[in-house]
Amino acid sequence: MARVHLALPERFDFTTSIDVRLTDMNYGGHMGNEMVLAYAHEARDRFFRSLGYSELDVEGCSIIMADAVVVYRSEVFAGDRLNVHIGLTDFNKYGCDVVYRFDSENAGREAARAKTGIVFYDYEARRIAHAPERFLARFGQ
Repeated sequence: MARVHLALPERFDFTTSIDVRLTDMNYGGHMGNEMVLAYAHEARDRFFRSLGYSELDVEGCSIIMADAVVVYRSEVFAGDRLNVHIGLTDFNKYGCDVVYRFDSENAGREAARAKTGIVFYDYEARRIAHAPERFLARFGQ
């Protein structure tokens, strides 16, 4: 089976730290695989809030997740601090990809990579919306 390859962006636009909880461990004694997407959601929310947005209001539009990719690089344990770096890539008329690099501060190495494809969404009309021009301009698009 071919491994998934996820390239990192040339630059990251935001970094936040998340402390790994004991309740995030699985039966193998390390962080459960589902936690990467949970931490990505938390980091993405912090990123959008740092810009004055929320996931329900980005220049008047909401965002929804269209797809996700996770690549696990090393184990993470309770008490570790993850530094989550976020970069935006692959802009299109409806959204972009949010790419994450999770670094274990305790171990001094990369723990995981992830990508979530986001599209802008109009909840009132229940349909995909065009990416807001002001959002695109903010990232040089």
